[in-house]
Amino acid sequence: MLKEYRTINEVVGPLMAVEGVEGVKYDELVEIQMQNGEKRRGQVLEINGDKAMVQIFEGSSGINLQDTKVRFLGRPLSLDVSEDMVGRVFDGMGRVNDGGPELIPEKTLDINGEAINPMARDYPDEFIQTGISSIDHLNTLVRGQKLPVFSGSGLPHKELAAQIARQATVKNSDEKFAVVFAAIGITFEEAEFFMEDFRKTGAIDRSVMFVNLADDPAIERIATPKMALTAAEYLAYEKDMHVLVIMTDMTNYCEALREISAARREVPGRRGYPGYLYTNLATLYERAGRLVGGKGSVTQIPILTMPEDDKTHPIPDLTGYITEGQLILSRDLYNSGVQPPIDALQSLSRLKDKGTGEGKTRKDHAATMNQLFAAYAQGKQAKELAVVLGDSALSEEDKMFAEFANRFEKEYVNQGNYTNRTIDETLDLGWELLSILPRTELKRIKDDMLDEYLPKGE
Repeated sequence: MLKEYRTINEVVGPLMAVEGVEGVKYDELVEIQMQNGEKRRGQVLEINGDKAMVQIFEGSSGINLQDTKVRFLGRPLSLDVSEDMVGRVFDGMGRVNDGGPELIPEKTLDINGEAINPMARDYPDEFIQTGISSIDHLNTLVRGQKLPVFSGSGLPHKELAAQIARQATVKNSDEKFAVVFAAIGITFEEAEFFMEDFRKTGAIDRSVMFVNLADDPAIERIATPKMALTAAEYLAYEKDMHVLVIMTDMTNYCEALREISAARREVPGRRGYPGYLYTNLATLYERAGRLVGGKGSVTQIPILTMPEDDKTHPIPDLTGYITEGQLILSRDLYNSGVQPPIDALQSLSRLKDKGTGEGKTRKDHAATMNQLFAAYAQGKQAKELAVVLGDSALSEEDKMFAEFANRFEKEYVNQGNYTNRTIDETLDLGWELLSILPRTELKRIKDDMLDEYLPKGE
């Protein structure tokens, strides 16, 4: 039988201290009934003897310490799941938010998930085609990987997120594919952008959306990514679907963690973030993967905005340690009109070699990737030299590489937000650009491959 308590001792920000409790557990769900009959939900953050610290999801305004009742429900925060979630929109706490009928659940799952046994993990090695050349060719995404996007304030990460959600597919596979989209602390305008884009392009039909707005209580932001990952794990491991999870903006999630930590009067870590930020992020990111013998997979693309474009800031810094690479958006490319402005030289996918090659993409994938990287880096150096010394100081070879770098940015990276290139189209475009350079400069590609793929007569 559930006990009811009227022993609230203190309320500070989103936190409430309750005394004289018995049998209460960490992460347990709490129901708070206010003096006017309104009900709010919370979660146990800490237990110390007979005292419980509760975080309130809807905020603590209007709570009367004497007349408010607290009930501990004996279970953690959970999500009702069903295959019918696909095509639906939920709020940050997993409640239906699209005006449609309530979900008839097949199961109710703890949003904290269960740790995957390392021995049960299968190695990520299957190519996911996003239709974006800078990702598919140069920083390949594979099933079961976690590949974050590092953006800056004002850069078009929301357009990139929507483009990936629209276009992502598993190549040469007829198995079911779904996108779980978690919007964390975004503005109403951004939420409308995603909703409208998904509905207009039909992407909503294979998507599950969780939307937490900027004016929702910050405490909800802690639950939103866990809700999304719980839905993804259910669709992947129980319904055998390939699931791509896009979470934006993880910076808002970390800010909510910092707010709660400050309210708990914890000793702050770097830049005021709690010392357990790394552990907390790892519990989210490590929920990506594939299982041995299973068909489904969870692939993650977390998106975060770097304060002041600083890659050494704790959020991108720790994210980079946990994940397998990063896609970095460049402000210089964005100012030059390049869309999407992905910085090919600074971006990295550590698993790209596992998802490419004959039978997965094409046998010339790795060689052309390495050659494009090398040529673009040399072209960028030539352009920087021209800025300092003038064009006249460049050799003929340097001028060719500078021209290559310009065309690479304008024709290859700059494909717009609605161009969906297959990997074959991307590879052919790469060969077309490489034909600008003399064959003697293509030192990273074998002669037999040059004979087969390099455009003739160039």
